[in-house]
Order: sequence, then structure tokens, then C-alpha cells
Amino acid sequence: MSQPATIERVPTGVAGLDAVLRGGFTRGGIHVLQGLPGAGKTTLGNQICFHHAAGGGRALYVTLLAESHARMLLHLGTLRFFDRSQLLDRITYISAIGALESDGLPGLVQLLRREVTAQNAEIMILDGLVAAEDRAGSDSVFKRFIQDLQTQAGLHGCTVFLLTTARGRAVPPEYTMVDGILELGQTVHQSRAERTLAVGKLRGSDYLAGRHAFEITQDGLVVYPRLEAAFHRPSRPDPAATGRLSCGVAELDTALGGGLLATSMTGVFGPSGAGKTTLGLHFLAGSSTGEPGLLFGCFESPPRVLQQGAALGLPLEQLVADSALDLIWAPQGENLQDALAHKLLDAVERRGVKRLFIDGLAGFIESAFEDGRTSRFFSVLNNELRARGVTGLCTIETRDILASSPLMPVDGISGIMENLIGLRFVEHDAALHRVLSIVKVRGQPFDPRLRAFAIVPGRGLAFVPPVSPVTQAPLATHAPPVTQAPVGPAGAVAGLPAAGREDL
Repeated sequence: MSQPATIERVPTGVAGLDAVLRGGFTRGGIHVLQGLPGAGKTTLGNQICFHHAAGGGRALYVTLLAESHARMLLHLGTLRFFDRSQLLDRITYISAIGALESDGLPGLVQLLRREVTAQNAEIMILDGLVAAEDRAGSDSVFKRFIQDLQTQAGLHGCTVFLLTTARGRAVPPEYTMVDGILELGQTVHQSRAERTLAVGKLRGSDYLAGRHAFEITQDGLVVYPRLEAAFHRPSRPDPAATGRLSCGVAELDTALGGGLLATSMTGVFGPSGAGKTTLGLHFLAGSSTGEPGLLFGCFESPPRVLQQGAALGLPLEQLVADSALDLIWAPQGENLQDALAHKLLDAVERRGVKRLFIDGLAGFIESAFEDGRTSRFFSVLNNELRARGVTGLCTIETRDILASSPLMPVDGISGIMENLIGLRFVEHDAALHRVLSIVKVRGQPFDPRLRAFAIVPGRGLAFVPPVSPVTQAPLATHAPPVTQAPVGPAGAVAGLPAAGREDL
């Protein structure tokens, strides 16, 4: 059986967009870049030109009714991809509005043919297609214009990009003629806005379907392929490792049956102040150059994390100095959910991370625009992390500080995790005390007994004598509320030193 033919591609130079397009736009075709004013069409068109020129190619940028070239270049000068040395030599800008107004569409086609030949251009951008459409007067005349462009593109081996403003029609006439369609838009949700793009058509090729988030930064367009589309199957085989990693607390390792299963994900849930971050820092303290660690946090800056580690007696600062541990802070604000995921996966790949602590799953959850997506999103993310050999621990904050039966903030999250460890407070003798219970270890035996613990300066998380037998039951995640029984003898928990109840 003969192998199917492959179509040569023209990369855009935008890594995320080329991933969506499976390598780039098809070479020698005509492609529409469509969107409302301000969507990013001109930035993308120029980004394609400068990327092509940087590789030794030549590009022609033609404007119709658009901003002047002087103003366009002034704005482009603020972007890192702009290279003034490429102007005239490899990128040529011309205005074709005069030819269009004086000689109509035939005159415009003649001008484009002449300039493509003269400049020996492999890429041509026509910015302001709406002006040519207005001049056509009818759909049939405009379709003939597109056909003429297609013929010229084929003869000269030139890839053509047509930039146009969306007009609200379901199927504009040019859609049936062109080889590719990329639509740039924006989604507004309450006070936030998210730029997105979607491939409407890419003849002879597959692509990542759906809408993908992007930003316009000093690097130009930065695209974050939708996680469920990019990794609907993990990028590599899942190793399904059988070893174990210490969580950094010896007694908890014993209760888990020898530590955390390698390439598993553990959710640590509980209210604010219960000790979730402390447990995660213990886990990271086991990082080494052979088993690099990464903290990906949305709440505490790296200096504050190191300060907390020092207070707990954990050598995090030395691990960072030895390049055994990396700290990434993605403060809450205007984050995009897919941008966070790609930033995390890039760091994992770059550092060969084996120990991962995500401090604050809420940072991902609160960055979501689409209701009902979160469970699918984390399922795909966890599958990809496991396939990359990562053993992870993440914190999940529950709302009620004293609830004995806390609920997860998002349905389905608990089912995605191989392991679940619950932390909460119990009230006794006019004070709150911390307790821990292992709720789930998938496919392995474990000790579910409730354990009292304290956070001690210089020692970190330390277990204390157990609570009375009446409270020896695992924490529930979805059970009906129950009445909290009194904690046993005062010396068991309430007798902790004052420092033991300090919340670091």
C-alpha cells in the first residue's frame, strides 16, 4: 500500500498556532485571517512575514484600506519579532488602493502579479480584503477575483494570506474558494475577556479543533492550544511506574504503605490553614538533581515560599541553589487556564521534573471561562503529567473550616486523583487542632486512621499522640454531615505547646 502524500507547510513562527495547524498553513494556498478590528490580524500577518524573512525567505505585504505604513511600522517597532534590517531587503510593503480605485479588481490582480514576480515573494499578505469585496459588487465577481489570486499563487508558488473583517454572514463567498480559514475573536465573561482563535477550514489537513486561547504580547501572538485537544492522548506512553516516593513525613509514608506511588497524583484537601502547603513543602524537600522538583504556585511568591521552608526547617533554599528545585509563581489576576497548563508542562519538560507540587488548584479553577470544563481539563493534564514520569501533589481548598464532611470545589476532581489526603480541624477545649486522614490510595492498602498533628517551627509537620478511639474514622469527601465527637484526653491534642498550634 502506498504512503499518503504529505502537504508542505508554511510555519507561522507562532509555536502554539503551528501546533494547532499541525505544522503551519499549507504552502501555495490562499488562507483567510478573519476577525473584528483589533483582533490581531495585522500583528499575525506581520509576524508570519518576519518569521519567513528570518529564515531567508521573501515576503510582500500589500495594504488596501488600512493604516499607513509609517504608523504600522511604528506600532510593529514595539514588538520583539520586528527587525528593521529585513525591510526592503526581504520584506516589501506597498499600497494597492490606488490600483483598486482606478482599475478595479483586474487592476489589483495585475499589480499583485507584477509585485510578487519582482520581489520573488514566497509569502504575500493582502491586508484589507473588505475593500476589494466592496469593489466587486457581487458574489460572483468576487469569487472570480479569489480564483485569479489562486491561479497566480499556484504559478508563482506563493502562499497568500487575506486579512479581512468579519461581516456577520454565515458563509461568505470566499470561504468556498480558499484553502484555509482562521478566525480570531474575543470572549467576554463578566468583567474578563479572553482572546481566542479557531480554524474553520484547512484543506487537505487535520488540525486541532475548537477555540484556542491566545494573547498579544511583546512577542506578538502567543497561542495556547486547548489542552483537551492538544493532549487528548498523552504525548508519550504512560510508564506506569511501580516505585514509591517519600512524601517527606516518615509516619505518613508508613500509613500510605511505603510512600506515594510513582507517577501518581495526590490531592491534599482541607480548609485554609490546615497545613496543605506545609505537607507539599515536605514533599519537595525530597528533591535532588537526579529527581528534580518544581513548585507551581498561584498564591505565595518564591521568596515567601523559601521563608516558610526555612521556618519549617526544610532546606528549600539550598535545593534551589543546587538547581534541584524550581519555584514558579503564577499570581492570580488575568490568567488563562490553558496558559497556566502550558507554562506548567513547559517547565516540567525543561527541567525533567519528577516531583511536582501544585499549590492551589483554585488558581486553575478560577482562571476558567467555560463552565463544566474543569474536570475534563484536569483529567487530561494529569494523564500528561503521569506520562512524563511526574509524581504530583496538589492542594485543594475546601470552604468550611470546621466541616467534618467537606465537599470538593469541583465535581469529579476526587476521581481524577489516585490518592486523597484530607486535613481538617477539630474543636476541643476552646481551641482548634489539626487532624489528617488518608481517604484514598487507588489499588493499594493503606491505614485510614485519623491522626492528630501539629506544625512545629524548625520541624514542620509532626504527628502527636492519637485522638480517642471514638474519632478514629477517615475524613469523608461526600458523606452526609456528622456530629463531631469530643476529642479524647486533654493531653492527647489540647496539651500541645503553644508553638505547636502556630499556623506557619
